[in-house]
Amino acid sequence: MNNSKSAAADGTTRTGKDMPVSTASSARTAREASGTQSVDRALTLLAYFTPEDPERRISELVAASGLGQSTVSRLVGALENIGLLVADPRSGLYRIGPRAVELSALALNQNDVFRAGRQHAQNLCSELGLGINLAERSGDRLFYLAHFDGVHAPRNYTMVGPGGPLHATALGKALMVGMSDAAIEELLGHDLPAFTPRTHTTVSEVIAEVEAARTRGYATEFEELAFSRACLAAPIWDRSGQVVAGISVSGPLSATDLENRERELALKVIEAAAHISTALGHTGINQRPA
Repeated sequence: MNNSKSAAADGTTRTGKDMPVSTASSARTAREASGTQSVDRALTLLAYFTPEDPERRISELVAASGLGQSTVSRLVGALENIGLLVADPRSGLYRIGPRAVELSALALNQNDVFRAGRQHAQNLCSELGLGINLAERSGDRLFYLAHFDGVHAPRNYTMVGPGGPLHATALGKALMVGMSDAAIEELLGHDLPAFTPRTHTTVSEVIAEVEAARTRGYATEFEELAFSRACLAAPIWDRSGQVVAGISVSGPLSATDLENRERELALKVIEAAAHISTALGHTGINQRPA
């Protein structure tokens, strides 16, 4: 009877094809490592597609990644085959494909805040005619979960995904309401960039803004990130009493008219945040800033 494995004279276990088991195992490990490296490289290529550079040529990806042209072409071909990239037949430029949109939608639809808040945000947009954003915190920046354009604040692009800095946005200040002063300082550091002359560029100024938001229930932004735009935002709380997201109303200064409409808009955004918080199980008891 022939066995699939046998012991060689030197004591090494061999496979039926006369290959030592240790050699076969090493070959398998090498293949797995090579596969992991290919995945890492492919994902790295996807990361070079940004809002600033949404379309790329093979040559640009080669220059950005430092990989060989044949390697990049092979990886781009694989990404194209599964729909993560598509090529424009006229320009030859590649851009993010429909499969990425499907995966993004899947991720959003599994997000508790998105599911609880999307309809409230859409309703508020319809009622006010202004832009409504729903966002979480990702490090020291916003991550937009949903965005709706009002007739008075139109845009021709989506804002879902990575967003602006916390210190220069009403949403960012609302998201820091549940944090202590020390935690805010540790998160933001001391070198806060200015985007307009109205941007708060010291941690103490930002902490004062966050404290004001805690007191009145909403945060404000008046030309701090961009000229001629204003925003109000309220924090969203979960069942544990922690701030997990924020919702905002924003638009041009002429449409938001905070001088005359701040109280009206603040009440609307606070009410929407309360509805979403309740849907997330919030009971009205909040954790102390930590």
